[in-house]
Amino acid sequence: MFGEERKSMISKYIIEHGRGSVLELSTTFKVSESTIRRDLKELEDEKLIKRTHGGAIPFESVNFEPTFGEKEIRYQSEKERIALYSGGFIQEGDIILIDSGTTTLHLAPILKAFSNLTVVTNSMTLMEQLKNESNIDIVMLGGSLRQETQAIVGPITDQILQTLHVDTAFIATNGISLSAGLTTPNLIEANTKRYMMKCAKRTILLADHSKAEKISFSQFGTVADIDMWITDDHLPKEIYQKFSEAGTEIHVANSHHTIPTVS
Repeated sequence: MFGEERKSMISKYIIEHGRGSVLELSTTFKVSESTIRRDLKELEDEKLIKRTHGGAIPFESVNFEPTFGEKEIRYQSEKERIALYSGGFIQEGDIILIDSGTTTLHLAPILKAFSNLTVVTNSMTLMEQLKNESNIDIVMLGGSLRQETQAIVGPITDQILQTLHVDTAFIATNGISLSAGLTTPNLIEANTKRYMMKCAKRTILLADHSKAEKISFSQFGTVADIDMWITDDHLPKEIYQKFSEAGTEIHVANSHHTIPTVS
C-alpha cells in the first residue's frame, strides 16, 4: 500500500471511529508505530485529523456543527444504552428537564413506562414523540427555534427557565474537556443550556465517548457544574481516569450493566 493511500485510509478510519490510537492503527494497517506517528503528523498538517496523546481524533473547527440528522445516526447503540441507564435516575412524580439532543432524545421510549412524570423540554423532536402520552405532563419551553438542533432557545426561553425549578436536568453537549468544560458551537444555545443547569437540583450530562476532549466555540459550564456524566464503554480508560481523578462522577453504560435505581 502506497503512503498516500494509507494516509487516506487512516483518515477515513479515524473519522468513522471517532478516534484511533497509534497501536490500533499500526495493527490495522500493518505498519510500524513510528510510521503511523509520521502519517498522523502529516494528516494533522493537512488539517484532516488532530493528534492526541497516543493517537488522533477527527479535525473539527470550534464552530463546526453537524446537522441534527447527521448526529442522529452516529453511535446509535451507545446513545440508546446511555439513555436506558439514565432512566434509573428518574422516579415517579419527578419533574425533569430534557435538553434537545440526539442522545437525550433516546429517553423518549423510557419515559413512556412511567405513570406520573412532568417533562420540561426545549426539544421539538422529543415533544413530538411524547405528545400523545397521557401519563406525562409536557411543559414546552417557548422561544426561538434553531433548525440545526431542533431546539427552542434564546432570551424568551432563558426568561422562562429562570422561573422554574426541576428535580433533574438531562443535558447534551458537543464537547466535554477538563480545560474548556462543556461547550457547544452556538452562543445563544449555550446560554439556554446554562439556565437549564441553574434551575435543576441535579444535572446529569448524557454524552457518548466521541464528545470527550472535544472543544466547541462557547462554554456553558465546567465539569464541576454537573453532578454526573453518563457515557458509553468506548470511552478510553485514560480519559476516564483523568476525569475521575479530577472529581467527575462518571457512569459507564454498557449491555452488561444493571440499570441503576434511585433510592
